[in-house]
Amino acid sequence: MTQPLAGMTVLDLSRLLPGPMCSLHLQDMGARVIKVEDTGAGDYTRSLGMPKGFTSPAFHILNRGKESISLDLTHPDGHQVLLKLVAEADILLESFRPGVMKKLGLSYERLQAVNPKLVMCSISGYGQTGPWAEKAGHDMNYCATAGILDQVGEANGAPVLSNFQIADLAGGSLSAAMAILAAVVGCLRHGHGSYLDISMTDCAFANNVIPLAAMNLMGKALPRGQDMLTGARPCYGVYRTADNQFMAVGALEQKFWQQVCEVLNKPEWLSRYHDMGTKADALRAEVAELFASQPQSHWRDVFAGTDCCVTPVLTPQQAFEHPQLLAREMVQVLTTTQGHKLRCPATPFTFQNSEQAVEKSVSTQPGPEQGAHTLSVLRSLNISDQQLHQWLDTGVIRQAGSSQQSEHKNNMETSV
Repeated sequence: MTQPLAGMTVLDLSRLLPGPMCSLHLQDMGARVIKVEDTGAGDYTRSLGMPKGFTSPAFHILNRGKESISLDLTHPDGHQVLLKLVAEADILLESFRPGVMKKLGLSYERLQAVNPKLVMCSISGYGQTGPWAEKAGHDMNYCATAGILDQVGEANGAPVLSNFQIADLAGGSLSAAMAILAAVVGCLRHGHGSYLDISMTDCAFANNVIPLAAMNLMGKALPRGQDMLTGARPCYGVYRTADNQFMAVGALEQKFWQQVCEVLNKPEWLSRYHDMGTKADALRAEVAELFASQPQSHWRDVFAGTDCCVTPVLTPQQAFEHPQLLAREMVQVLTTTQGHKLRCPATPFTFQNSEQAVEKSVSTQPGPEQGAHTLSVLRSLNISDQQLHQWLDTGVIRQAGSSQQSEHKNNMETSV
């Protein structure tokens, strides 16, 4: 079955997490992704937290199956090469600080003149405009600014950090992918491309619905740990077990709470479903005491045959062994060029029509070496080998395995 974006080409100039995850989603829908890296350090994720000579598993997971070219965009020849690539591309994704693409002479207006149908997407922390446009930040800063971080944590405690990057992924990667797909549809319908200014702060803020509902009802959001979904209701919470593990009790609706009470043989808790305040605190303490009396395995078995939204809290390692994820073919193994086996999620997307069975786009190739596809991609633009070797000598381009770096130092800092 042909994937929906088959035949489309994405030029991905982004680094680190939000942009590469966005282009990975597009690749999983069938697009060809050419990762455009500089001739210096390239994508910093390669070496993130790793000793010299080793590539981070995060890089392979985010960039599996992509192509990589290494190009000095500050050099006039490198600039012209990118324009040649743009002329043949459908989508360009970048995550530099606002204004960097314009300084490089690669503004949307310039690229649109080369390819009127191009969809260009810029992912940044705070957007391309506004007083904080050029301000540096990370996921926690965007969550803090959007009013999200304030709501994460236990009652009377400090805000806590999530190892799921909310603004980077939900605000950046997914929002950008959604906007890009809409722009592609628009181009197919109307014949012209568009420019997308994706602010991770804006998009995270726009999705922060539940606390904003409370704010509009009462004039302010409830303190963290005191909203319906963060601890106010004993029927919806996380409880420690005897072996210092946890169970997630999500019996938010009364019908589910009734089943929980029946399974636990606690009929007296049924009438306390609506308890709030100090009464809720007392009930929560009773529920916590009960769960703390047995290990997680006991409660897993007790609730295995029920349908009341009670599940064990799994570690990432355990998630890879879960029968539901395995049945959904969500686990795959990448083998790096060094022979290392990396377990990672497979694509979550499947596409089906009335004539063909469900099919997943599976890429088991690891992330590319920096510049691994420089020569093959540029040869496809009918650039001669003589010219390519000259550019290799002068540092305009770089191929995999080369330690040569361009003398042209650029200032293309990312905002993530």
